[in-house]
Amino acid sequence: MKLNLITTLFILCSFFLNAQTSLEKDIADIEKKVIEWRRYFHENPELSNREFNTAKKIEKHLKGLGLKVQTGIAKTGVVGILEGKKPGKVIALRADIDALPVTERTNVPFKSTVETEYLGKKTGVMHACGHDTHTAILMGVAEVLSKNNDFAGTIKFIFQPAEEGAPPGEEGGAELMVKEGVLQNPEVEAIFGLHISADTEVGKIEYKPGGTMAASQRFTIEVKGKQTHGSTPWTGIDPIMVSAKIIDGLQTIISRESPLTNEAAVISVGKITSGVRSNIIPESAEIIGTIRTLDYDMQKLINRRMKEMVPAIASAYNATATIEIASGLPITYNDPALTDKTLPSLYKAAGKDNVILIKAITGAEDFAFFQKEIPGFYFFLGGKPLDETNPAPHHTPDFYIDESGLLLGVKTFTQIVFDYLGN
Repeated sequence: MKLNLITTLFILCSFFLNAQTSLEKDIADIEKKVIEWRRYFHENPELSNREFNTAKKIEKHLKGLGLKVQTGIAKTGVVGILEGKKPGKVIALRADIDALPVTERTNVPFKSTVETEYLGKKTGVMHACGHDTHTAILMGVAEVLSKNNDFAGTIKFIFQPAEEGAPPGEEGGAELMVKEGVLQNPEVEAIFGLHISADTEVGKIEYKPGGTMAASQRFTIEVKGKQTHGSTPWTGIDPIMVSAKIIDGLQTIISRESPLTNEAAVISVGKITSGVRSNIIPESAEIIGTIRTLDYDMQKLINRRMKEMVPAIASAYNATATIEIASGLPITYNDPALTDKTLPSLYKAAGKDNVILIKAITGAEDFAFFQKEIPGFYFFLGGKPLDETNPAPHHTPDFYIDESGLLLGVKTFTQIVFDYLGN
């Protein structure tokens, strides 16, 4: 009896060790493919809601793996569904697939030379935020898990378009995917996402529980004055001067009214348009900007005070002004319980010393729309070369990612799946 038990335990241990060895080999072997896919997408970028060829390549890959594939979600989104050997929970892994209207300036051999017209202006198209790496990583994870599906549950691989925002007049992105039911049939319990980081060293992972990235709102202010000759400003009402006072006043909401010891908040003006020539004081001005908040109570305070302050300042100078604030993106909120549950997976994948707790980021991410519906966890993957001291920021022509960091993304997603669903 004792001998039979020992034999059984030996067989089971051998089975699990062989399975683990096979999984590790499959992860290592996928690196070359992931880099090839990344380079293809980088060289062939497509803007938000126009990711037609990108979607076709993803679809072909997922179907080749034997996954159930859904296309045309939120216009160009693709979803692959992989079922484990046993029924169980349903989780989702997400990658964004769109590029930006940026003309690339790097010297990589797979540099983008794609050009297009965006909002009436000729521009290059570039994966200047790393979505090409996200897409390639998730394709790699899908291939690895399709060969190692000894888990109880189901995985949805969500390839999301238009993370950078749909073109004016169009819907898109995670919000539209949610609206079209991407988290249903089967119902997803938790969702995981990553973002490559150009200023985080290769081999490192960064995370934060709770508010991780800011809510983003766009505001537009219309100022009405009275046009007159530039030589006699007292015969008119100068909307440019009034705009300057409004912009100055808005910053006091941050510096003097917002409880910044709770969370960070930002009001930035990105565009002001007015006038036609030097000697005419114009009739009107337009101010466009963004609001970034990491706390919904602070967001309400800032929105209310902006709506109170803008017309009041204009009135003080005999002008009028209106303000519109769009709803924008929610806070990217890492569910604390899910974060605690996922941390051991990050430690296994990267090593505990390479998993770093960070402060919140005032950038925004529409992964937040998924997190409004179900618990989600979003982390940052290192993409900075170890010898780089001054990496180019995201969304710039010189943005660069070290491809040696991609395999950790595959390994981490895979570890999360097996730990959450159970092997």
